[in-house]
This record gives sequence, C-alpha cells and structure tokens, in this order.
Amino acid sequence: MSDTVKHTLLFVFVGVLILLEGSTTFLNVFSGSWNSALVILNMGLISAIMALGVNLQWGFAGLFNVGIMGFTALGGLAVVLVSTAPTPGAFTAGGMGILMALVMGALTVVGAVAVYRFMAPGIARTLTLLAVLVVGFFVYRALFDPSVEAVEAINPALEGNIGGLGLPVLLAWPAGGLLAAGAAWLIGKTALGLRSDYLAIATLGIAEIIIAVLKNEDWLSRGVKNVVGLPRPVPYEVDLQNDPAFVERAASWGMDAVEGSTIFVKLGYSVLFAVVLLVLLWMAQMALKSPWGRMMRAIRDNEVAAEAMGKDVTRRHLQIFVLGSAICGIAGAMMTTLDSQLTPGTYNPLRFTFLIWVMVIVGGSGNNFGAVLGGMLIWFFWIKVEPMGIELIKLVTAGMADGSWLKDHLMESASHMRLFTMGLILLLVLRFSPRGLIPEK
Repeated sequence: MSDTVKHTLLFVFVGVLILLEGSTTFLNVFSGSWNSALVILNMGLISAIMALGVNLQWGFAGLFNVGIMGFTALGGLAVVLVSTAPTPGAFTAGGMGILMALVMGALTVVGAVAVYRFMAPGIARTLTLLAVLVVGFFVYRALFDPSVEAVEAINPALEGNIGGLGLPVLLAWPAGGLLAAGAAWLIGKTALGLRSDYLAIATLGIAEIIIAVLKNEDWLSRGVKNVVGLPRPVPYEVDLQNDPAFVERAASWGMDAVEGSTIFVKLGYSVLFAVVLLVLLWMAQMALKSPWGRMMRAIRDNEVAAEAMGKDVTRRHLQIFVLGSAICGIAGAMMTTLDSQLTPGTYNPLRFTFLIWVMVIVGGSGNNFGAVLGGMLIWFFWIKVEPMGIELIKLVTAGMADGSWLKDHLMESASHMRLFTMGLILLLVLRFSPRGLIPEK
C-alpha cells in the first residue's frame, strides 16, 4: 500500500470517528449527537491550525517554543480590541492617559537602550541609565494609574474596560495574527539567541506573563470577569429561534428550532474554519517546497554548515518564529470568536501548549499534513477518552460488589484516563512510528 493511500486512510479514519459521534449512540461513548460532533470538529480544526503553526517553528526550523498559550491568548485579546464596541466615555475618561503612559514606557526603554549603547562604560553611564529608568517609571505610573482607575470605574459590573474599535469580527482573525506576530518579534529579538532548552524556558515564562497581564489588567480585557457576548460572523442561536422563516426551515429538516439553530451555527463555523485551515495549509506547503523552505530545513539540520554558507541563521529563525506565532494568534482569535467570550482564566499550558506539542509529534513533525492530522485526531481523543475510560472501568469492575473500595477507587480514577491515554498514545507512536503518523519526506 502506497504512503498516499495510508495517509488518506488516516484522515478517513478521523472523519469516520466524527461521523460516528454524530450518528451513533454506543456504550455512552459516541453520543449520537450532531451538535457534539460539530463541537469536536470545530475545535479540531482550530487545534489543527495551532499545530500547523508549531510545526512551522519546530518542523521547519527546530525552534522549541513552549509559549504557544501566550500567542493564542493574544489572538483572543485581538477579538476584544477589534470587534467590540468602544465603551462609552472610556477614552475620554482615561484612554488618552493610558496611551500616553504606554508611549512614555516605550520611550523609557528606548532611552535606556540608547544610553547603554552610546555612552562609554563607567559610573556616568550607570548613573544616567538609572536616572532614565527611575524617572521614566514614575512618570509612567503617574500617567497610567489614574487613567486606569477612571476607565475601570465605568460600569464595572458589565464593562470597566476600554472596549474595541467596533469593526467586523472577521477582521479580528488576521489582527490576532498580527498582534501575536508583533509580540513574537519582540520576544524573538531577545530570546532566539538562547540555546533550545533556554529558549523553551524563556517562551514559557513570557507566555505566563502575557496571561498574567490579561488576568489583571481589567481596563484591557476585564481580567477574570471575562468579556462576554462578543460579535460573531454567524448569527446567535436565539436570533435564529426567533426568526419565523428559520423555524419553518428547521421544521422542514425534521428538527425543532433549538436543535436546528445550533447545528446551523456550528456548520457555519465549520465552513469558515475549514477555509482558513486550507488556505494556511496551502501557504505552508508552498513555503515548504520553496527555496526558503529548503533553506530553513538546512538550517534546522546543521546551523553551523548553513552559517558557513552565508545564511543569517538568527534572522531566519526570527522569521519562522514570527510566522508560526502569527498562525497561533489567528487560531486563538478563531477560538475566542467560537466561544463568544474571552476568558483569560482558562488559558493553561496543558491545553494550549503541551497538548499542541502532542498533536505535532503524533501527526509527524516536519509534515504539514501530519500536523493537521494530529490536531484532529488528538483533539477527538482528548474529548472522548474520559467517557471511554468510564465505560472501560465499568466493564472491568462489573463483577465487583457495589461499595467495594477497589471499585470506588477505580471509578474515581476514571477522570484521569484522559492524561493517561495521551501519554499512552504518545509512547506508542514514538515506539512504532517515531517520526509520526505522517512522517516528513
């Protein structure tokens, strides 16, 4: 059997799993609900896009980025800043002061760098540098603190943030990529000179800083109070349910208005997400086959040899780091749009970093189609392993008496099957297909 047929069958297998989830009720594992199947499909498509971004960084260039969570969160923040309406009175009350404070902070950093570079080493440079930092800090705080208090005092129960630009939400997806790319450029300029293990630690720490900012800066993202009711590119279900024409159409499909509206909305998201994934996959494939892609893999395989051939390794690493992070930012914006809310408290490394790495490794590092397959397959098992584990434990303990300590312990441990299964899948793939299900050619 050719490799193409094998790889196609793997994608067919994932499709069959999703179809079974939608059409079959079996042992409480497959729900028989198209709503559930479409939820898995939509998040699988988003996960595949994230895996594609990480595959660009690791599979193309060997960059070990463990800060995926931070770039995903920045994509979600972009949805708030671009698509929500401006909070009435917020900019007048403190928006200008916040902008001036941010400009002052940037000027302080620029001034400190200029002093360090252009002044001769010695006590004069040290004192000047210290003066610039101290004065800049106090001016920054004098502008920033009262402005933030003024913004957060505006209807804090529902708003308390500066709001956004009120633009169409689809524009927030590329904006999320641009915001993540900008952050990646700043990070890359300082962190890409580090060795791979130090780069991983640095990116993880920076991602935690980004999440901490989103959780605590209420004027920007409402912090842990969340931003809800975000604009969507598809209608809200309640609006469809109140539309007589749609209710009649849903009845013609053999569904009530509630079921019909949820399926209609989720299908709309599926189409949008699939289009974005296909466009990004095509672009990644064209990049991989181009001279630039071959150069990136040459740098990945032997940096010393590539540098000896005149390639600017650090610059190329920065390029691929920015591109991969931008894709993760787009995926983060898509996910926030799907949820219709920004919830900074839900971003954690297990879901938004390490699970994405499992997808890339299982699918096949260095292969774009492998990254997509890994994203879809691992997400399906991430969702369905827990009910599978519960049914398995029930089967194993069927002969045990009710109230048995061992039976109770095993049933309580069923919720941990998710993490156990992810580790088991990873170990099996590394043992029997170390280069992933769809290896790099």
